[in-house]
Amino acid sequence: MTMLSVLPLPIAMAAAAGLMGCFALMRRMALASDALAHVALPGIALALALRLNPVLGGLAALLCGTLLVWALEHRTHVPTEAVIGVVFSAALAIGSMLTSGEELIEALFGEPGSVGVLENLLGLAAAVLVMSFVWRAKSRLVIALISPDMARTAGVNVERLDLHFLLAFALTVALGLRFLGVLLMGSLIIIPAVTARQLARGLNGMLVIAAALAIAATLIGLYAGPALHVAAGPATIAVAAMFFFLSLLASRLHAHFRLS
Repeated sequence: MTMLSVLPLPIAMAAAAGLMGCFALMRRMALASDALAHVALPGIALALALRLNPVLGGLAALLCGTLLVWALEHRTHVPTEAVIGVVFSAALAIGSMLTSGEELIEALFGEPGSVGVLENLLGLAAAVLVMSFVWRAKSRLVIALISPDMARTAGVNVERLDLHFLLAFALTVALGLRFLGVLLMGSLIIIPAVTARQLARGLNGMLVIAAALAIAATLIGLYAGPALHVAAGPATIAVAAMFFFLSLLASRLHAHFRLS
């Protein structure tokens, strides 16, 4: 299978990650998003033990963890990031006990090997579903973020919207498990969004820039990683971080020339 044949899935994954990251950032889930990705580890370990596709195991664990986070948040009124932190710690401990050696390294950092036709199609469908949700629900997400009471007055079911957002987030994380692993996928969701916030003037611009930066970082990482004899996942995140620091430099230069 050629590189060109597997590119559509990482491109779609990166675009979904960029879009989801913008709202995760606005919801103050920058650190919680990275923690939520680790919830996939026990599912990956269980799938490997049963000789199943580890992505399916990770997705199942993420969906169960997401439902648990949502239920605890709305029944106990504990902040989302705190609930995710507790679930993340438990999941990381269980996953670490169930995996060891090379399997643990691949689960943490990803291993972009050959992707089957069925996995490609299901991954692309999931990515389109996530991107469609973000684009269609962006206004409701913003209103619910500003004022949940105002959103309810406007007819928005805030609790259901929160659940749909967390499920879409979990699906986005699952899309990147093969390419980046549980340790790095949260970084691809957050770093392009933080960078886009430095460069964009409005929500739509932020969404487009974040998706574009995530795609660029992923493509560069996939090609440059093997060429430099490093793993593609860490290379992708290193490129995304480079974009962030360049955006800070560009903002400083723009402010300097505007004042001078």
